[in-house]
Amino acid sequence: MTDTAPTAIPPSAQVTLPDGRVELAPGSPPPSGPYANEDLLPVPVGGRTWTTYNFSALWVGMAHNTASWTLASGLIAVGMDWKQAVFTIALANVIVLLPMLLTGHAGPKYGIPFPVFARASFGIRGANLPAVVRALVACGWFGIQTWIGGEAIYFLAGKLIGGGWTNAATFGGHAWTMWLSFAIFWAIQVAIIYRGMETIRRFENWAAPFVLVGAFVMLWWMADKAGGFGPLFDQPSRLGWGGDFWKLFWPSLMGMIGFWSTLSLNIPDFTRYGKSQKAQTRGQALGLPTTMTLFAFLSVMVTSGSQAVYGEAIWDPVKLAAKTDNVVGLLFALVTVLVATLSVNIAANLVSPAFDFSNVAPRKVSFRAGALITCVLAVLIFPWKLYSDPQGYIFTWLGLVGGLLGTVAGILIADYWILRRARLDLVDLYRTGGRYWYDGGWNWRAVVAFLAGGVLAIGGADFHPLVDGRPVPFLEPLADYGWAVGLGTSMVLYLALMLLPATRPRTEAGPAQP
Repeated sequence: MTDTAPTAIPPSAQVTLPDGRVELAPGSPPPSGPYANEDLLPVPVGGRTWTTYNFSALWVGMAHNTASWTLASGLIAVGMDWKQAVFTIALANVIVLLPMLLTGHAGPKYGIPFPVFARASFGIRGANLPAVVRALVACGWFGIQTWIGGEAIYFLAGKLIGGGWTNAATFGGHAWTMWLSFAIFWAIQVAIIYRGMETIRRFENWAAPFVLVGAFVMLWWMADKAGGFGPLFDQPSRLGWGGDFWKLFWPSLMGMIGFWSTLSLNIPDFTRYGKSQKAQTRGQALGLPTTMTLFAFLSVMVTSGSQAVYGEAIWDPVKLAAKTDNVVGLLFALVTVLVATLSVNIAANLVSPAFDFSNVAPRKVSFRAGALITCVLAVLIFPWKLYSDPQGYIFTWLGLVGGLLGTVAGILIADYWILRRARLDLVDLYRTGGRYWYDGGWNWRAVVAFLAGGVLAIGGADFHPLVDGRPVPFLEPLADYGWAVGLGTSMVLYLALMLLPATRPRTEAGPAQP
């Protein structure tokens, strides 16, 4: 069955407010059946209360984290100077803001999360494909952040207990005490999950400014060690502005875009609570590029300082903080890392996979169960390998993530904005046999576009240190542009397949909505 369901949405199914927001008609029964549960249903208009400030604060909380720090400082470690690193990150976040706003539009308008939004293009069942891919990426991020938190505990305990802790016997390339620290931080997060997400939201209200203060304190400390701010700005680029820089710039830019390409898909998980389109648009525009650029500036300054003071660029803030002999300063720095990692990890890396895994089996997997699945898979992904060096972290992990998720973003944007003109049927998003059922619940055109875009985006990429070699060597020239290749290819191919006369979707009836 192709997308040829009834051309008119029953007038009792949903109502459109003057500001363009849509909700289920008052008094009508909510969608039920195997593809609906309480966590996946549309948020009523009365529950969409987030303002511009809330979305800005969300980004401040998510951007001020250790992974963002290492993202910027890692560019220093591979040869850029502070100007080149900040420029690369600022440009990447301006670029990724565009798909973030385009996919985020469906949230405040319809009140639906990402996996339900993906049903319009991939099909009711087919939406599990991008949802699971996105969830597995979140598992990887959750694991990386948990490893960072474990490092903070490891170094903190080492300063307090002494050499017996830091010089313990090694296992799997790390001291057994490091593995224990990782397990402790993992267990802390699991315990917080059981206390509920409302506890985390309150925690994040003060966590973000606390972390920002910590970053400025670290900058002041490094400037003091270097004898002023001059040495921090004077560290030269090992690349210059010639061919060597531009050869590194493009894969770095795609990696920086890949950092938030995850959120550019599942941002409806948050914007579904938006009070208006202006709230999510202004909030994200104010919060994402400005916050990431500021935090990038702080991190590259500190990393440049470490190069001046210690003779090498120390890109990991936990290891850098551990070099201080001031116990109070060390405690403050590492507690800052713990607070940042804890707040960001649960907000950014548990919300999405919890919804995504719930979408796989709505009747059996709740939001909380989905979060617990994430915690387990995060360990099985071996995050310590992903985080082991800046080369693998930026170019392999982030490059592969960006390429794959850019492919999904291209399909979502093409379907929602070009084919459907931002019109969706809420009831049919949960109903067997409706306009989004396609062929047995799958839209094969979206799957073909996803696979083709994914192969072109990452087929020629260097998978080291995960595996050796390139899966499709002749695609190597495209590897440095993975996110853009994936997004562009999937968008064009999806449109071409969907606009074939036999498969062209009928636009949902009703006047165009803003």
